[in-house]
Amino acid sequence: MPDQQPNPLWHPFADMGAVDGNRFVVTRGEGSYVWDDAGRRYFDASASLWYSNLGHGRPEITRAVTEQLEKLDAYNLFGGVANEPALKLASRLSELAPVPGSKVFLGSGGGDMVDTAVKIARSYFVHTGRPDKTHVISRTQGYHGTHGFGTAAAGIPANAEGWGPPAADFSQVPYDNAAALEEEILRVGPERVAAFFCEPVIGAGGVLLPPDGYIEEVAAICRKHEVLFVADCVICAWGRLGTWYGIDRWSVQPDLVTTAKGVTSGTIPLGVLLAAPHVAEPFFTGRPGAPILRHGATYAGHPVACAAANATLDIYERDDIIPRGKALEKPLADALSGAVGHPAVAEVRAGLGFLAAVELAPDLLAADPGAPGRLHKFLLEEGVIVRSLGKGMAVSPPLVAEEAELDLLAAAVPRALDRLLKN
Repeated sequence: MPDQQPNPLWHPFADMGAVDGNRFVVTRGEGSYVWDDAGRRYFDASASLWYSNLGHGRPEITRAVTEQLEKLDAYNLFGGVANEPALKLASRLSELAPVPGSKVFLGSGGGDMVDTAVKIARSYFVHTGRPDKTHVISRTQGYHGTHGFGTAAAGIPANAEGWGPPAADFSQVPYDNAAALEEEILRVGPERVAAFFCEPVIGAGGVLLPPDGYIEEVAAICRKHEVLFVADCVICAWGRLGTWYGIDRWSVQPDLVTTAKGVTSGTIPLGVLLAAPHVAEPFFTGRPGAPILRHGATYAGHPVACAAANATLDIYERDDIIPRGKALEKPLADALSGAVGHPAVAEVRAGLGFLAAVELAPDLLAADPGAPGRLHKFLLEEGVIVRSLGKGMAVSPPLVAEEAELDLLAAAVPRALDRLLKN
């Protein structure tokens, strides 16, 4: 890495005292690889931040974006204004939705959509005569972005601390215990609970897989108590679990779905919310005085972002990419098998979708809280980029990665773990 001077850029989730002057600068990408400013190549086993599902440098997306910039570079969706790429995208997203006839609300990213989902859930109950249903339940270790309501729903304690009092009417239940959800609904009172937020596979909280039957059970509990089931599929959608939205891997019908990331393969920020017909209905009656959702992002439905999304969907469909998330789950688990039983490792979590995690041993973490960061560094030196987590690392390679490329991961991880114990 070339010598660096300090720079005013402030990074998310970073110790800036350590980062400034020591940045890992990525200069270009192609396929499943990126290159740094010293010209070294890396296997992008994190798909940047869970989102480069089609890899890097897709010319089809570049062409679509360029053509749209030349035709209509920007416009808003407020009021009755629309643009052709947004209309086309909404129709396609609705056709693919797990609940037929779903309405589509667009924003700038996943955090936008989580806050939108909270507002829609509460507003839905206001306009159906149940204004006291405002409470939101989420899961421990869950991650729902860093906006206001997403922070309040955070199940990762460090992400919820230091901001002053959180938003009212939020609580968490153990991530792997469906019965705990019903207990919490009854404790708060079903007449007060609006929504339950659930990542099908918890991502940033550790790639925590749901127990068998969990998704179906919590969906049934929500139906029983008239609580909206919100599937947060920002990470899990777009083939990551081998289906379009992730939640459609299970036979459930969510009331709301939030997603982002892979909808454009990360090329341009875009967030998506699906609302089941019964949730959207109060806002679509056309009657005088019907409620208006007084909410929206400046760049919602940006024509260039929607053009990127339409091009991304074209590739997913043309190249049959979506099922690869399921087809590659065993090869990924096999690639990490060398970490199973390693003295530095507590657990390897894999086998549901094209994502996985390696959690470090508790005694190692207690003796060296910086071990996850050092593991990340050692893997960089091996030419592999992973996602550092609080207790270890996660991987979520591009869906276009070949099984042979997973051999790079299989070779690098045990070597990096060995170095972790020696250093």
